[in-house]
Amino acid sequence: MSPTPPPTIAVVGAGMAGLSAAWELIGGSEQGGSDQGGAGTPVVHVLEAGDRVGGKLRSGEFAGRTVDLSADAFVARRPEATDLCQQLGLADQLVVPGTSGASIWARGRLRAMPDALNVGIPTRWWPLFRSGILTPAEALAAARDVVVPHLAQGMLIGDRSVGEIVGERMGRPVVERLVDPLIGGINAGNVDELSAAAAMPVLIAASLQSGSLMHRLGTVRATGTPPASAADGETPVFRSLQGSTASLPDQLAEQLARRGVIIHTRSPVEAIEAIEAIESGGPAGAGRGRWRLVVGGTGAGQATSGAPPDGNRPLEVDGLVLAAPAPETAVLLVPHLPVAAGLLAAIEYASVAVVTLSVPAGAIRSPLRGTGFLVPRTSTIDGRQALITGCTYLGRKWPHLARPGDELIRVSAGRFGDDRHRDLDDDQLTASVFGELAAVLDISGSPLDSLVTRWRSSFPQYQVGHLIRVAQIEKAVSDLGGMAVAGAALRGVGIPACIASGRQAAQRVLASVGPGSGR
Repeated sequence: MSPTPPPTIAVVGAGMAGLSAAWELIGGSEQGGSDQGGAGTPVVHVLEAGDRVGGKLRSGEFAGRTVDLSADAFVARRPEATDLCQQLGLADQLVVPGTSGASIWARGRLRAMPDALNVGIPTRWWPLFRSGILTPAEALAAARDVVVPHLAQGMLIGDRSVGEIVGERMGRPVVERLVDPLIGGINAGNVDELSAAAAMPVLIAASLQSGSLMHRLGTVRATGTPPASAADGETPVFRSLQGSTASLPDQLAEQLARRGVIIHTRSPVEAIEAIEAIESGGPAGAGRGRWRLVVGGTGAGQATSGAPPDGNRPLEVDGLVLAAPAPETAVLLVPHLPVAAGLLAAIEYASVAVVTLSVPAGAIRSPLRGTGFLVPRTSTIDGRQALITGCTYLGRKWPHLARPGDELIRVSAGRFGDDRHRDLDDDQLTASVFGELAAVLDISGSPLDSLVTRWRSSFPQYQVGHLIRVAQIEKAVSDLGGMAVAGAALRGVGIPACIASGRQAAQRVLASVGPGSGR
C-alpha cells in the first residue's frame, strides 16, 4: 500500500501572522526546520492579495537611508519575535535603541514622561507630581488612589474600558494626558472605548483588589506591554533588526520559500467552498473539512511543486489558516458562518498617516531628548486641536540612521475618531504636520525632504467585550474542521502578538488535519 500523501494547507494573508503560521506548519521552530514534502510535513501555500509580503510592515528608501514606514521595533519582553529571529538565524542582527525615554506634550510644552509607569499608568505618585504633566490640583486628586482606601470588589465583574477604570481611581487628567496617548496609541484608539481585558488584563485584576491601583500595578507587568523605562531590568524594552524591522517578514518569506513553501502574491482569495466534512474520531464535535479556494489575480507565485492558483484552477486543501484582515476574512466566512462573519465585520479600524521628514540639523532649536514625544488627543498646538499624535527622532533612536547634516524625524497623524488627515493631500498633510512640529521643537525653515505613507483601516479597535466576540469567532471556525483564524484583529496588534496568533492557528489546523491526511 502506498503511503498517504502529506496534507495540503493554505494560509490566506502574508503578513506576520500568515507567514508565522506557515513557519509553524513546516516545523520551522524545530532545529533546522523541515523541507516541505517530507514525511508528514504539509505542502503549504501562502496566498497574498497584495504585491508583497509583510502586511503592515514596510520600509523604504528615504534621504539616502532605509527607514521603516510603519512599526520600527517590537516589544522585547514578549518572546515571540525574538524567538523567531533566533530560529531564523538572525540573532546577530538584533539591535536595541540608542537612547531611551520619551516626552509628552502637556500644558503647552514637552515634559519628560514620569518614571514608574506600567505602560501609561502611574505606579507611584511622586514621579507623576514632579513631571508637571498635571497641575498641582490634578496631581492631588490623583493622590486619592494612594491615601483613600479602596475596598475589594465583592464579586467579579465583566470587561470595562481602560479609561473608565483609571479615570475613577486617578482622575480624568491622568487618562487624557498619559493613558490615552500611551495605551491608546498602541491601537491608534480611544481608551474610553478600549477593552481592558484585551489590552491590559492586569488592570482589571488590580482594580478588583483592595488598596491602591497604583501600588497594585507597580507589582506586576502587563503581558507584552513594557513600562516606559527599561531601568527596572536588564532586558531591553524594544528591539529591531539591522537595516529595518520590515526586513523580518522578508527574511522569513525567503526561508519559507527555501524550504518549499509556495508564496503567491497578487493572488486574492475570492471564495472558499467546502468539499467535504467527515468525523475525525476525536472528541465530540471535532471534524475535518476539505476546502476549495477560488483565487483571482495574476497568481504571481514563486516556483513550486504543483500548479499555483491562477484564477482558472481552484486550489484544494485539507486545512486552512485565515490570516487576512477582519473585513476580508468576514467575506470568506459569510456562506459558512454568517454569525461569526458578522462579528468579524463589526470590528472597527482606525486609519493613520506617517510623515517622514529630513530636517536640517541646525534648524532645530529645541533639544531632542529621548526617542520622541506623544501628543494627547485633547492637546492644542498654536491654539488649534493638534493633528499630530506622536513623533520619533529616528536618528536618535536608531544610531545607524544618524547623519551629520540632518535629523530624520517621523511624525504620525490620525487615530480612531480623528480622520482629518484623510481630507488632506500629501502636500497639505506635510505642511500641516511640519507646522505643528516646528511649533513644538522651534524649527526654522523647511524640511529638506519628506515622504507620506498612508495606512488606511490598519489598526483594529478592541472595544469592551472584544475577547468574548473573539472566542465566539474562534470556536465557530474550529467547528468547521481544518480551519483557524489569525491576525491583529484578534488578540494583539503588535508584532509578537501577531506571530503568536499565526503559530497558534497553525497548531490548531495541524491538530485537526493530522499527519498523512492529504488526498
